[in-house]
Amino acid sequence: MELNNADQKFLFKALDAFDNRILVIDPGYAIKTAIGRDPVIKDEVLTGKQCYQQFYNREKPCDKCPATKVMETGVASVRETQAGNGETGSLACLYSYPVLNEDQSIEMLVIFHFQFPELDGLELELQRSNAFLHKLLQSACDGVIVADKKGKIIIFNDAAAQVSGYSVKEALAGLNIRDIYPEDAVAYDIMAKLRSEEYGGVGKLKKYRIRIVGKNGEHIPISLYAAIIYENGREMGTIGFFHDLRERFHIQSKLEKTQHQLLQSEKMASLGTLAAGVAHQLNNPLGGIILYSKLILEEYDLPQGAQEDLQRILKDAQRGRDTVKALLEFARQSHQSMKPQDMNYIIEQILFLLENQALFQNIRIEKSLSADLPKIIGDPQQLNHVFMNLFLNAAQAMEGHGELTIGSELSNDLDRVIITVQDSGPGIAPKYLPHIFEPFFTTKDQGKGTGLGLSVVFNIVENHGGAISANSQEGQGATFVVELPVMHAPSQGAENEHQDEC
Repeated sequence: MELNNADQKFLFKALDAFDNRILVIDPGYAIKTAIGRDPVIKDEVLTGKQCYQQFYNREKPCDKCPATKVMETGVASVRETQAGNGETGSLACLYSYPVLNEDQSIEMLVIFHFQFPELDGLELELQRSNAFLHKLLQSACDGVIVADKKGKIIIFNDAAAQVSGYSVKEALAGLNIRDIYPEDAVAYDIMAKLRSEEYGGVGKLKKYRIRIVGKNGEHIPISLYAAIIYENGREMGTIGFFHDLRERFHIQSKLEKTQHQLLQSEKMASLGTLAAGVAHQLNNPLGGIILYSKLILEEYDLPQGAQEDLQRILKDAQRGRDTVKALLEFARQSHQSMKPQDMNYIIEQILFLLENQALFQNIRIEKSLSADLPKIIGDPQQLNHVFMNLFLNAAQAMEGHGELTIGSELSNDLDRVIITVQDSGPGIAPKYLPHIFEPFFTTKDQGKGTGLGLSVVFNIVENHGGAISANSQEGQGATFVVELPVMHAPSQGAENEHQDEC
C-alpha cells in the first residue's frame, strides 16, 4: 500500500507518540531506525549502533534474543525481559518479526518493546512480600532450612547458623542438606516419614527428635518440624523448622540429679533417726562388755586360753563401739563449730598427714589447687573427716599403687567451691554407683568395712549446704566431686557454734 506525504507524516507522528519502543535492525543487529516515546531514543542518535550495546551494555547479542531466534527460524518470536540497562528495570515483552526480501531472505527485523506498568506494581508487591518473608524467617527463634529436591540449601536463617556453626554464607554457597545429618540413611528416613501418613499427614513431619552434625562434628539433639514444598502436585523441595534441645536436656539432667539428691537426703534423714536410736541402745551394753572384760583381765590370773578369749571379746566389743560411733556421726549427733575455712589449707594438712603413710608410699599425688579460693563456712573436724575418708578410699581402691589427683576451683557462678578427688583405680561398677552413699552399703570384704563411711561424708557435706556426687567407668578410676557454698556475708564469718544433743 502506498501512502501520500500527508499520510506518511501522520503515520510517523502517530508512531513517535507510541508509548513503547520500536526498533528496526539489520541482520547484523545494527539499528536502522528507532521510533517511540522513550528517553533513550529521544536523547541520542541511534542509527548504526548495535542494539545490544546501546540498550543492554553488552559485548554480544543478548541471551535468548528474539531477533536471533527470528534469524534462526524465520518466524516471529517473543520473550519476557527486563526493561532498561543490565538486569534492572520493569517487566517488559520483546516481540520481533522479520521483513523479507523478494527471495524470502531477511532484509531487516522489527522489534517491539512493550512495558507492562500494571505488572510493575505486582512485581513490586511480590518483592515486598518476599522481603517480608525473608525477614520473618531470619528473625525466627528456631532454625529454618529450605532445600530443593537435590538437597541444595536455598534458605538458611541466622538461628540455623547459630545452632549448626555454619555461617549463612557457607550454607548457601555449597552445603547440602545431607551434610548436616550423621549419615545419608537419616535423610532418606526423614523423606520416607514425610511421604507417609503416620507422622502428621502426607508431606508433614511433626516433633521428630533426631541429631544433626554441627560444623565442629558435634552431634546436636533437635526437635524437627518439616514439610514438603509442592508445586502443581510435584515435590519441589523441603522446609524444616528445628529447635535446639541441648539446653533442655541440660536442665532435665540437673533436675534429675536434684531429685536424686532430694530422695537421698530424705532417706538419710529417716535412717539417721533410726541409727541414733540403735546407737543409744547399743552404747550402754557395749560399754559394760568392754569395762568388765578389762577388769577381769586386770584382776584375775587366768589361763592363757581364757585371756585370749577375753581379748577377742574385747576386740569385737570395741569394733561394735566404733560402729556405734560411726552411726552417731551419720545421725549428725555431734558437736559442730562453724567457722570460715580455707579448703586448700584443709586439703594440704590432710595430705601432709597421709603422704608419709605406708598406704601412700607408691601413690603419686597430683594437686591442682586454685589460688585465691574464697573461704567457706564449715566445721574443720567434720571437713577433715570428709576428705580424709575420700583420700583413704581412693588409696584403698588403688591398693596402694596409682595416681591420686586432687583439684579445687571456684564455680562459674562464683557461688561454690568445687573440690574433685580422682583416682586411677578399677572404678565403680555401674550397678553399684547409685548406692555408694547409702548406709551399710559396701563392696569391701566382710569385716573390712561398715558401709557407713560415704554415708557420713554425704550427711556432713549436705549439713554444710553442699552436695557430693560420684562418676566412674570401670577400669578408668572414680571421681568424687564436693561442692560447698562460698562465704558471702561478713556476718557469716563469725564463729557459730552449736551443740546437738545425743
